[in-house]
Amino acid sequence: MSVRNIKEYKKDAVLRKKSNYVKKVNRKIMDLIRDMADTMYHANGVGLAAPQVGISKRVITIDIGSGLISLINPEIVEQKGNQTDIEGCLSIPGIVGEVIRPNWVRIRSLNEKGEQVELEGMGLLARAFCHEIDHLDGILFIDKLVPGTDKNINI
Repeated sequence: MSVRNIKEYKKDAVLRKKSNYVKKVNRKIMDLIRDMADTMYHANGVGLAAPQVGISKRVITIDIGSGLISLINPEIVEQKGNQTDIEGCLSIPGIVGEVIRPNWVRIRSLNEKGEQVELEGMGLLARAFCHEIDHLDGILFIDKLVPGTDKNINI
């Protein structure tokens, strides 16, 4: 498909808006998912949410190294434990910092066939699920930074 431009948080208001639910999984949504995957891989990211490419839809793609996961209208239905680790974001280039996230989550979503699925994630996958789902609600990782842990890595 194609690589899309990644929106940056200081320039694009779409990153701060709550995304719209997908009413029907159709060719347009499938094209969006393919473009998002291409964009994520091109940028060497592990996740991407539709608002990051300027589309206010509840769609995310994730690949932590074990294959592409595409989710439509994802929601966290259960979470356990805590983990603290460094996060960054393709929409906030050059900034990283520590964020506390659940260590385990269960999510409910539609898959690419429009079927409801439940997935579990632990560790990095749980972190990626939470980070990308936050994007769908206009929340950025910088909103959840452990105070004093942010660093500019462009220096």
